[in-house]
This record gives sequence, structure tokens and C-alpha cells, in this order.
Amino acid sequence: MNKFKRWWIAFAGVLLQMALGAVYAWSVFRIPLAKQFHWTISQVTLTFTIAIMVLGFASFFGGLWLKRVGPRVVALTGGALYGSGVFLASFSYHGLWWLYLTYGVIGGIGLGFGYIVPISVLVKWFPDRRGLMTGIAVGGFGAGALVTAPAATRLIQSVGVLQTFAYLGVAFLIVSVVSGYFMQNPPEGWQPEGWTPKPKELGQRSTEDLTLGGALKTWQWWALWMLLFLNTSAGISVISQEAPMFQELAKVTAIVAAGMVGIVSIGNAVGRVFWAWASDTLGRRTTFAAMFVLQVALFWFLPSLHSAASVTVVGFIILLCYGGGFGTMPAFAADYFGSANVGSIYGLMLTAWGFASAFGPLLIAHMRQSSGSFAGGLHAIALVMTISVVLPLLVRPPARTV
Repeated sequence: MNKFKRWWIAFAGVLLQMALGAVYAWSVFRIPLAKQFHWTISQVTLTFTIAIMVLGFASFFGGLWLKRVGPRVVALTGGALYGSGVFLASFSYHGLWWLYLTYGVIGGIGLGFGYIVPISVLVKWFPDRRGLMTGIAVGGFGAGALVTAPAATRLIQSVGVLQTFAYLGVAFLIVSVVSGYFMQNPPEGWQPEGWTPKPKELGQRSTEDLTLGGALKTWQWWALWMLLFLNTSAGISVISQEAPMFQELAKVTAIVAAGMVGIVSIGNAVGRVFWAWASDTLGRRTTFAAMFVLQVALFWFLPSLHSAASVTVVGFIILLCYGGGFGTMPAFAADYFGSANVGSIYGLMLTAWGFASAFGPLLIAHMRQSSGSFAGGLHAIALVMTISVVLPLLVRPPARTV
């Protein structure tokens, strides 16, 4: 029975993540909000930054709470908060502060609570496919914008931006609460029938379940935090500037650049599954090293490309690596610290996402403003990636206590 049950739970986890991943479609709201309320693009964009920052910290608290009350309660609470936050954003005629509070803070808390649950649950249900299944789960998060962006665009054109928040809020509430209801852990000590880990897997996995406090006492936790921070900083710097960057490099119109953004965003979703799947064979360390080496070349040569096709391909691969970090890291954390407390251990690690969402975009925006082009910022990120390659080569599983 449990053999089939885990696949239904995985399906529900993907649906939950797709609803939450709609936050990546925020860019479609920027111009309509700015035009209607005469806010600047920077003011509107800050809403997304707040949501991602809050998500990172809320994931940690959600992981702690999950240990006490179980995944279902946390998932249902997260879904309710996220849907409510988006719905309440429809009353943003009260002012910009209301948008920040509802979509940014309330929605961000819901995002963090909901995001950590499928990851925590699926590493327990799929010890035989840790990388692949956590990759599929967070791949749903990356794919959320692919569904929401076109739907939201049509709604904005027909009913206006605030009413769109209301409709989407109700839809997100229903999908996330229904899918969150199915989130539950397997029985204590459960593992797939007939499965035994391979010697190579045993060499890269902890034989004990560390608590959050125990994990924080190891240098490996901080090393994994830095790996996630560095990889996320690189990818999110491109995400924050995609449309103007593509217009500058490929000399295309805003409409063509928007189409390029849509194609490139698919890499975010695909990368979460592809690199996570690859890490089950290559190992987590080798996977991160490969993504960093690849990004050194991509960021260095991107400024020299001037055709729409070549810029799109490189942008796609960069986001492939960006998504790969989120797909691979949950399994990495479970390998090193055990799966029992991965909710709180990886939840706190997701603060790297929040800090990266400020560091990466600010770095490339500052370099763009000071130099007059994106070349300087892209080359700076290539140098950061060059140094970063060393870290996954040095990290090793924590020493086992006797």
C-alpha cells in the first residue's frame, strides 16, 4: 500500500509547489501596478524581494513547527496564509504598505511554511530517489510561473490588476490547501521494499540523524549554506534583469525580450529536476562543481553574444543551474545530516535564498549603473563562480560519532 501511497503524496507535493511557485510570475504585475498607482518599478519590485526574504526565514520556523505538529498542519497553514495574502493584496488601494504587508509578509510566510513541507516529506518517502524526488517537488515551484504568468496577464487585461489578485488568491488557497492535506510522513523506520543503499551512497550519507543544533555545530552545514547562497546569487542576478539585459545584448524589442524571458524561465523548472536526477548518479559534490564550472564560462562569454538565439540558450542554461541548486540541495542536506530533521535543517539553510535575492540583483544593478553595461557585472559573477568551484570539492560528510 505504501508503495503506491508515496507516489500520490509526491503528486500532491508537486501541485502544492506549483501553486506556491506562482510568486515567480511577479514581473507581470509590476507595470500594471506602477501605472495604476504611480509607484516606481523599484517600489513594486520590492514586494517580490520581501516575499522571498520572508520565505527564507519562514521556512526555518515552518521546519521547526513541522517537527512538533506534523507536515499536514504546516502545509494547510502555509496554503491558507499564502492564498489569503494574495487575495488581500486586491485591497492595495490602501497604499504600497498594504501590498508589502499582504503579498510580501503574509504571503511570504505562507510560502515558507508550504515550501519546506514537500521537501521534508519526500526525502523520507523516497530514500532510494532522494535527489530526483526533491528535484521534482521543487521543479513544481519553478514551473508555477509558467502557468500563472499567462493566466494572470489575461486576467489583468480583462478585470484589472487588483481583481486578478482576488481571483488568484482564491485559486491558490484551494489548490494549496487541498494538496497540503495529503502531506504526511511515512511510518517510523519505513523504507522501500527490497531497497538497500549502494556502497557509494553509504559513503556520502550520514548514518545518524542530527538535530538542528547538532548540524549547526558542523562546518559542513555552513559550507552547504554558502554553496546555496553562491549558486542562487548568480542565477537570481540574471532573473532580476532578464528583459533589459536581453534587450541590451541582443538588440531586440521589449516584446521579443519578453518572449525570451518566457523561454529562459523554463530552465529554472527543468534544472531542478535534471540536476537533482543527475546528482543521484554523479553525487551532490560533483553536481555542484559541474554547475559552478559551467557558469564560469556562461557568465564570462554572455556579454560577447549578440544574437537572440545564443543569448536565449545561455540564459536558459544559467537558469538550469539556478534551479539545479534548489533541486539538489535538499538531498545534499539529508545525506549529510539525516532525514529526520531535514525540515528545520534545510529550512534554516533557505535563508541563503533570501540573502542571495538581495546580493545578486544589487551587485549586477550596481555594476550596470557604474559601467553603463551589463558586461562588468556578468564578468564579476564569473569570477565569483571561479572561486566557488573550490567549495564543493572540499566539503565532506560530517564525521560519524561513535
